[in-house]
Amino acid sequence: MKRLGTLVILSLVMVVGAFKLVAQEPVTITFMGWGSPSEQAIFESVFAAYEEANPHVTVEYTNVPPGEFLQKLQTLAAAGDLPDVFYMADGWFASWVSRGLLLPIQDLVPAEELANVWPAAIARYSYDGTVVGQGTLYALPKDLGPFVMVYNKDLFDAKGVAYPPTDGSWTWDEALEDYKALTEFAADGTPVSFGVGDIPPEALIWSNGADFLNADRTVVTVDDPLFTEAIQWRADLANVHRVMPNSQDLASQGAYDMWLQGKIATFVMGPWDQPAYWELPFAWDIGVFPSSPKTMTPAMWTGSMGYAVNANTEHPQEAVDLMRYLSLSEEGQRQFYQLGQQVPNLIDMAQGEFLEWDKPPANRQVFLDNIAKWGHNLPATYVSNTLWMDTMWQELAPVWTGEMSAADWGAMWAPQLTEILNSEDQIRSVPYGNPLPKVQ
Repeated sequence: MKRLGTLVILSLVMVVGAFKLVAQEPVTITFMGWGSPSEQAIFESVFAAYEEANPHVTVEYTNVPPGEFLQKLQTLAAAGDLPDVFYMADGWFASWVSRGLLLPIQDLVPAEELANVWPAAIARYSYDGTVVGQGTLYALPKDLGPFVMVYNKDLFDAKGVAYPPTDGSWTWDEALEDYKALTEFAADGTPVSFGVGDIPPEALIWSNGADFLNADRTVVTVDDPLFTEAIQWRADLANVHRVMPNSQDLASQGAYDMWLQGKIATFVMGPWDQPAYWELPFAWDIGVFPSSPKTMTPAMWTGSMGYAVNANTEHPQEAVDLMRYLSLSEEGQRQFYQLGQQVPNLIDMAQGEFLEWDKPPANRQVFLDNIAKWGHNLPATYVSNTLWMDTMWQELAPVWTGEMSAADWGAMWAPQLTEILNSEDQIRSVPYGNPLPKVQ
């Protein structure tokens, strides 16, 4: 019996020793992302924590300016020199996965780790060989990015305007009256404050019951009267009502800088803006964009960035393990949300400690309502050819400056954009996420 016990102990020592030998073999994982200096500092902190817990792993982190990232990634792909792990936007995913550039990770991620993640986040990075939104998992969500409205509470207080409600009951007409009350010009015509610094067209288009494409994603629907009504309303904020900076105002100072200086009452915010906003010299909170009276439902987009693995990585499991830590672990997600980077991917964490956290914004539930109720996919996720969308945003300039009506613009560009859309074969996505508002 004693001899048997000794053999068991010796066997365990050999097994543990062998595991330690394998586990401690040095591995370097290259990682490429983008971000502001504050975001870069956040990732450096998280990578340092990961390396401390996994001393055999070194993460080589490259931060590329956002405007250069995609071109850099494409250049590396053409040279066969992609990093092990890299950012993968949901709008790029269809094109990249269809070209075989991404490692399928379904079998490298325990299924139970995915059960507590927002379903729309998983769907964005799944592909069955035909459509996006179902099938094999090829990337993990870095985050879901619920864009919301942020407002300057001090400016609202100074002008005697009630804070915007968060239940969707703030209509376009009511918002316009509030914007007017919050806008002020000096005697010489110099703007002192604007009621709105920016309002994304998507928020107005979707809330008005319109969309960019038809149901089967074969026709660009920018000539829909509901679509043109929404973008005309936005253009009129600057050119007719003068409650939003127009092109002349923005020539001397950007809307974001005006917001930081307390000259803007309502603006746009993603969760990653929190660290900068915590330093603002005024009180602020978040709410929802005004609702079209046709639907009485707010809308905005919930974007997403993912983490993908190079299909030719020499360290597939280690690369996926790093992604799992960043995307799915409680430790990683807690670091990211407490550093002001994101809403947790983990549903129970988002609905629990994230909501209870005492850092601004107080209305944290608005982030979750965007994800669960009224956030929608960006047009870039609908089809793999997004040239039509890039062209659309570029050619909308005459509407924003007031040189052309939205109705005339839509009639001119709908057939041209549809031709661009169908100029090449498409990889389309199946419907996932929240349904669009219905006209009442």
